[in-house]
Amino acid sequence: MSAETAKDYTTKELMAAFIANDLEDGLGILVGANLPVPRAGVLLAHLTHGPNMRIIISFTRANLVNEPVLEPFEFITDWRASRWAEAYYIHSDFIDYIKRYGMNEIFFIGGLQFDRYGNSNLIGIGNDYKKLKFRGPGGVGSGDKGAHCKRYYIYTNSHSKRTFVERLDFVTAYGWGEGGRDARKKMGIPGEGPRYVITPLCIMDFEEESKRMRLKSTHPGISVQDVIDNTGFELIVPENVPTTTPPTETQIQVLRNRIDLEGILRRK
Repeated sequence: MSAETAKDYTTKELMAAFIANDLEDGLGILVGANLPVPRAGVLLAHLTHGPNMRIIISFTRANLVNEPVLEPFEFITDWRASRWAEAYYIHSDFIDYIKRYGMNEIFFIGGLQFDRYGNSNLIGIGNDYKKLKFRGPGGVGSGDKGAHCKRYYIYTNSHSKRTFVERLDFVTAYGWGEGGRDARKKMGIPGEGPRYVITPLCIMDFEEESKRMRLKSTHPGISVQDVIDNTGFELIVPENVPTTTPPTETQIQVLRNRIDLEGILRRK
């Protein structure tokens, strides 16, 4: 397999490769809701350069380096993931797990809404919680994991002005509050907070002092103006914005032949 840049890849495969490239060996990684792109990115890192990662998917902990093919499984409660399990955690076990490993753990957080400081909302859309226009799944652990893990990544399948908003209707995971590098310290929140925001249009990070969301790179075929037009608040936009680094041929081969046999990442 080649380490040369891949010529044929999808946006979801690009996003998975970006995640994989940013994960170092030895980390503990909880995939959480088992979303296909974060899951693929974590497994890609594990299989290519992270043999000592502690991977937890669908409540099971496993080392999958020597598995030639990862047979398909779907949701967070999919029993098929247990075929590789070295350990299985019931939900309450995660409290002890967090106490032991928390500051070396990585997590992924999604949401219905995100603001410029990386705060997120999974509760619902609407001003009245009794009569929501759209009801989300609730916090589902994003608040406590976002507070106690080493760092986390915000991931979303949608990048629009309905998703990236000036003000959240509710807050389920605290990013950088009202801004400032000491925002989390003032609240007594130990984790490093959100590192990157990964969307179908771009990668964003957070400016060091203000902790405002900043455009890091745009995906191939996406312009800076496309991102601005689909964001409901003012982004920090550097003078030069590169294109997101594409996956390598090796990464695409591993994704398609070992991780994503059903081609979920190749679907539009």
